[in-house]
Amino acid sequence: MTWLLLALAVAASPAEAARIKDVAAVYGIRENSLMGYGLVVGLNKTGDSQQNAATMHSLAARLSPLGVPVTEADIKSKNVAIVLVTATLPAGARPGTHLDLTVSSAGDARSLEGGTLLLTPLIAPNRMEMASAQGHILVGGYSVEGGGNETIKNHPTVGMVPRGGIVEKEIPGQLDIGEQTTFDWVLDQPDFTNSTRMATVVNALLGPDTARAVDNGTVRVQVPDGWLGRQAELIATVESLELPLDHVLKVVVNERTGTVVMGADIPLTPLAIAHGGLSIEVSRQNEVSQPNPLAKGETTPVTNTEVRVREEKGKVTLLKGSTVGDVVGALNSMGVTPRDLIVILDAMRAAGGLQAEIESR
Repeated sequence: MTWLLLALAVAASPAEAARIKDVAAVYGIRENSLMGYGLVVGLNKTGDSQQNAATMHSLAARLSPLGVPVTEADIKSKNVAIVLVTATLPAGARPGTHLDLTVSSAGDARSLEGGTLLLTPLIAPNRMEMASAQGHILVGGYSVEGGGNETIKNHPTVGMVPRGGIVEKEIPGQLDIGEQTTFDWVLDQPDFTNSTRMATVVNALLGPDTARAVDNGTVRVQVPDGWLGRQAELIATVESLELPLDHVLKVVVNERTGTVVMGADIPLTPLAIAHGGLSIEVSRQNEVSQPNPLAKGETTPVTNTEVRVREEKGKVTLLKGSTVGDVVGALNSMGVTPRDLIVILDAMRAAGGLQAEIESR
């Protein structure tokens, strides 16, 4: 039986190079999440049903200021749906910056295809209205119903509005780059080796003692005198530097899907593995005991149970390779299934044969 093993081959060198901008970011320069609650109109009878009181109440509240005094009971339309609107406010955004929107149904609408998002305020976690949203929804799917049958393609209750949001206010507390004399770079994955290497790389370009590793996740960079007034250019220069990364040896397993991902250079020590299995199958069959027509017996249900036990022939294999890449073929020849492989890897680690951390997801 074929098992799924993704052996990610890495370079022969002990470290892999990456740009600093791909593994670290300047502290204080970050994105912010926005969310809003709105209405989508113009649906072709695929909107929320009458049972959604929130939809009817929201529509009535929207119509009232426009001079249309209606109550929730007056609304019979199925062309409206309540939605949650989400967007990401990028760092450095200014009033007038356009945002891409994600619109998700919050009721029992079947599809948002063809709908238009009404003007919706977008709120930051601090409850401040930072942007507004409106526009035509693009849905990469559809839902068709008729005669009791329904056909659905993809996910029609979630759509996109490209550039449908617009920033209305300045981001409060935004970092003023031009006033900074030091910048803290924060690593995505804290590691003492990588933070020290990053400081070394920056010092090689900007001069000694310009950068230092504060801890395993932060590198502090002093702005040299020649770069004062050019802080943005300094950040662009630093983030383009190549950083030789050091990685923790790790095996990631997902027992639900039977997926195992590991680096091909993980070291192993020689060990032997015995692989076999015992399969037990229990089957039940419900039958009816029917007496003779002239007898005075009763009809009673009878359950027959059958138990079958099958023991697979085990194998003992000596793994002589020095890395995982060397022994992948040996494990595959043993007919190891994904779940068996996960158990074997954990046993190899416990026996000291696998020099890596196992992470389960």
